[in-house]
Amino acid sequence: MPSSTSPDQGNDLEACLLRFSDLDLKDTSIINPSSSLKAELDVNTKKKYSFAKKKAFALFVKTKEVSAPSYKCKEKWWKCCQQLFMGPTSIHIHVATQHADEIWHQTASVLKQLAVASSTSESLKSAGKGDPPKECLPRNHEVSAWLPDISCFSPDELISGEGSEEGEVLLYYCYRDLEDPHWICAWQTALCRHLHLTGKVRIATEGINGTVGGSKLATRLYVEVMLSCPLFKDYLCEEDFKTSKGGACCFPELRVGVFEEIVPMGISPNKISYKKPGIHLSPGEFHKEVEKFLSQANQEQSDTILLDCRNFYESKIGRFQGCLAPDIRKFSYFPSYVDKNLELFREKRVLMYCTGGIRCERGSAYLKAKGVCKEVFQLKGGIHKYLEEFPDGFYKGKLFVFDDRYALSYNSDIVSECAYCGAPWDQYKLCSTSQCRQLVLTCPACQGQGLTACCVTCQDKGSRPAPSPTQSSFKEECDCTARRPRIPSELPQQALPPEPRAEA
Repeated sequence: MPSSTSPDQGNDLEACLLRFSDLDLKDTSIINPSSSLKAELDVNTKKKYSFAKKKAFALFVKTKEVSAPSYKCKEKWWKCCQQLFMGPTSIHIHVATQHADEIWHQTASVLKQLAVASSTSESLKSAGKGDPPKECLPRNHEVSAWLPDISCFSPDELISGEGSEEGEVLLYYCYRDLEDPHWICAWQTALCRHLHLTGKVRIATEGINGTVGGSKLATRLYVEVMLSCPLFKDYLCEEDFKTSKGGACCFPELRVGVFEEIVPMGISPNKISYKKPGIHLSPGEFHKEVEKFLSQANQEQSDTILLDCRNFYESKIGRFQGCLAPDIRKFSYFPSYVDKNLELFREKRVLMYCTGGIRCERGSAYLKAKGVCKEVFQLKGGIHKYLEEFPDGFYKGKLFVFDDRYALSYNSDIVSECAYCGAPWDQYKLCSTSQCRQLVLTCPACQGQGLTACCVTCQDKGSRPAPSPTQSSFKEECDCTARRPRIPSELPQQALPPEPRAEA
C-alpha cells in the first residue's frame, strides 16, 4: 500500500507505533525465490525493503488488536489464530513465525505502492509547488492504482469485525485546495467499496470530509492510503483521524459526493475561507482556558465566551460546563446567529468547539471576519480529541454523532432529561411518526406508555395511516420546529416605549 513516510523515517514511526525494534529484517528465507538477488541490492533499495517489511509487519499486528478489559483500559491486547496475546513481544514472535507468507505478500504490496508514490512525488517536484498537475495523478481509468493490495487478506478478514463491538468508525477532514474533486470522488467511492466501508464522504474544491465505518483492518488500510496519497500526505497526519467503536453497521449505505462546501455553512468558500480560522488550541491548552473561565466568580461579566458551534440537539445531551449553546437546528444557521447576536461577541475572547473541529474552521473564520472579537480560539480535533485526553474533564454528557449510534459515551454524566416525565435520559430515538425526522428523548417508562413521538401533534399523527410517498402533504414538520425561532436572539430585549395616550 502507499506509504506516507520516507524509508529513512519509517523506523522511528513504526517503533513508536508498536514499540518493537528488534525485528530480524535480514532473514531472507521468506523471499524465496528472490533471495539470491537481495545481496546484490544497493544500500538505498535495502533501506526501502527494510522499511516496507516493517510497515507490512506493523499493519498486520495492528489489525489483530482487541480491546483489553476495562480495568486494563490503557493496555493493548492482540488476538490471532484463536489465541490471545497480552504483550507486544508474544504477538510479534507469533506473527514472525506463523505468518511469514502474509508478511511477504504485504511487503511486496508496500514496495509497489512506494514506487508509485515515489514516481509521483518526483513529478510533483519538477512541476513546482501547489496542486499536482493532472497528468501526474491517475485519471478515472487509473483509480485502481491508488487502491491497496488486499490479496493477502481473506474476505472474511476484511469484513469480519464490522459490528459495533469489533469494528471501527473513522472521522476526519482535510482542508486543502483540490483541483479535481470529481476524480477524488471516483477514487473515494472505489476505495471505500474496495474495503467494504460504509459512511459519508463530502468532497469540494476546499478539501474532503469523511466519516466511514468498517472492520479495523479496513479502516487501517484506508488511513494508510490517505496518508500516502500525494494530494493529502503533506496535510494529514495519523492524529487527524478520530476513531471510535462502531463499524459498517453504523451507516445504512455509502454516500460519496462533490459539494460546494465540505461542511454546509451556507456561504461560499470564496467569501469565507478556511485559510483564515481562529487560533487552534490543543485539548490540553483548551482545558486550561476552560478551567480559567469556570474559576471566575461572575462568568456573565467575563471577557470570555465558551461557544458551542453545534446544533441544539447535539448540545442537549452533552456540552462543556458554562458554554453558550445556540438553539439552532443546522450549522447553516450559524452565520445568521452570529449576525443577530453580534454585540454579544464584541471585545470578547471566544473559545469555540464542535464535534471534530471542522465546523470551527470556517465558523471561526466567519466570526473573525466580523472584526468585533478580541480573539477567536478553536479546539483542535474537537470534543472527540478532548474526551480522549480528558474523559472526566469539563465536558459533561454524551457526544452526539451523525450515524446510527447517535452518541458516544466517555463519562457517566447525564445532562438531559426525558421529554415527557423529566427523568434523566440521554438516549435518542427517531420520532415514531413516519412523516417526522426529529429526534426525541423518551425514557423506557414513557415508551411503555406509547409516548414515542417528539410532540403532541406527531403523537396524534402517529395514530393515523401514513400518507403515500407521492402525497404532497408529506413534510418534515411538527410543533417542535414550528415553535422554535429559526435564529434565536441571546441579547436582552429592549423595553418598548409606552403607547401614547389617546387624547380626550
